[in-house]
Amino acid sequence: MPRSPGVPTPDALEARIAELRAAVRRAMAAGDRTSARGLRADLRRAEREWDEAVLGDGRDDTGDRVPDERGHRSDGPGREHRERGEGGRQRGLLPVREQVHQALTLLGAPAAPKLIGSVYAAFFPGEIAGSRLTSLRRDEERSFRTAPYARPYYLCAALTADMLAPARGLLTVSTWPLEQRVVGPLSPRTDFLTSAIRLAEHAQRGTPSPDVQRLLWRFASNIPGAVTGTVGTVDPADLAEAARAELEVHRESDRRRRASAAGRARSQLDDAERLFGSRLRALHESGTRRATNGETDR
Repeated sequence: MPRSPGVPTPDALEARIAELRAAVRRAMAAGDRTSARGLRADLRRAEREWDEAVLGDGRDDTGDRVPDERGHRSDGPGREHRERGEGGRQRGLLPVREQVHQALTLLGAPAAPKLIGSVYAAFFPGEIAGSRLTSLRRDEERSFRTAPYARPYYLCAALTADMLAPARGLLTVSTWPLEQRVVGPLSPRTDFLTSAIRLAEHAQRGTPSPDVQRLLWRFASNIPGAVTGTVGTVDPADLAEAARAELEVHRESDRRRRASAAGRARSQLDDAERLFGSRLRALHESGTRRATNGETDR
């Protein structure tokens, strides 16, 4: 839907929010509480406008209207009235970054775009367009460098434990601890098991849909002892138990490696690099690999 003339874009609102936050801090530092109160009111209005611009027509992730400053909700269609794309397939109201955030929050570990899309399609209404994920991390990094911390969170890169470079094809959430966003040699397996546990626990809260069953089967078929029934069906409780048992084998070694790398990241990287990785380290790593393989730049 085209934006109405005169309505600020999300990026413009983010810049405004960053300016107001800085102005509030300056007013408080100067002891000017009257100005600080007025600026905080402006900040709250700008944040509400940002919510409406990003979530679309002032609705939250359930499709209901978000409350106004007095806690009132205006009437609006629920989840069953979402927009439909080609072929009548449901398409969520949330922007793609919000969809990815929901899927990653459920997974609780760094994940590749394909898994993120599968999780969202199984557990949430609608689907994530794969083409929209291609440039998402670059867009997030550009936004952060333009106005640091203007957004509540950023979708950022996992960091390799050795070089603190962006891990290829893995997305994380900026609000996660560094230890959770760093990946070492054992991390792919521990993250796989962690995600299996979280998805299984979530599935136990109701009756798993066929899409959820298929997703759980993909996890269970790669975890010893997780498949206890017929082929293609999974008991979420059995999956969670089997994943926990294997996770105990790898957890401590992986935790130590990640903690060590996170400590180096805090001391060596700036704010943007802690979220999106060190490009110089990535280039160094690439050059070292070429040299090891006997390649030279032409």
